[in-house]
Amino acid sequence: MKEKFIEFQHEGDTLEAYLAVDSNQSKKLPAIMISHTWRGRSDFECDKARALAALGYVGFAIDLYGKGVIGQNPEESAALMQPFLDDRAKLQNRMIAALEVLSTQEEVDAGNIAAMGYCFGGLCVLDLARTGTQLEGVVSFHGLLQAPGNTDGNKINSKVLILHGNDDPMAPTDHVVSIQQELTAAGADWQLHNYGNTMHAFTNPQANDPGFGTVYNETADKRSWRTLMQFLDEIFT
Repeated sequence: MKEKFIEFQHEGDTLEAYLAVDSNQSKKLPAIMISHTWRGRSDFECDKARALAALGYVGFAIDLYGKGVIGQNPEESAALMQPFLDDRAKLQNRMIAALEVLSTQEEVDAGNIAAMGYCFGGLCVLDLARTGTQLEGVVSFHGLLQAPGNTDGNKINSKVLILHGNDDPMAPTDHVVSIQQELTAAGADWQLHNYGNTMHAFTNPQANDPGFGTVYNETADKRSWRTLMQFLDEIFT
């Protein structure tokens, strides 16, 4: 496995992305940009990058908060995330900047890039699609779904896959209905998989707080990963 960290600047902040690729590959490969949870980029996202690299893709786990910045508890994580929820244009521009860095890497087939994200990261990749940026696809795992308010009327040019827990208190039913209407109005090729008896953070084995609404669900985790594999096979064919 070839791994490297890539620093880049955006609006005065030093950011750091993690890239993983099979070291035996010599040709340019499809790439998947991975956007992190509200904590910041951690081993969780880097592990996903390595898993994708083992399958023949370039995995690229990005950092939106700043090099080495990680929330140590829910309060810190919420404080790191909130400025981006308050300024969705800033969030969208940072996602575009990270995508530009990925597209210039020597290992990457710049015409075959997708993005996926978890929780807050799910909102990030949906916002990237909402800008009209051309990607092969975006995938939201138990993501926040509320519209940003600054992309109305844009055409979505990426295929969209939403993997959602039906009992997720952070993405309630009205948000699910709204995004389906939003994606349809934007002309998107979209699908939404709704897992029953499943809460927020269902892919994270460390999630075990029913009162907060974050609980790991092994079945939904495995089903969502298989669905991701099918989606990547479709969009990169």
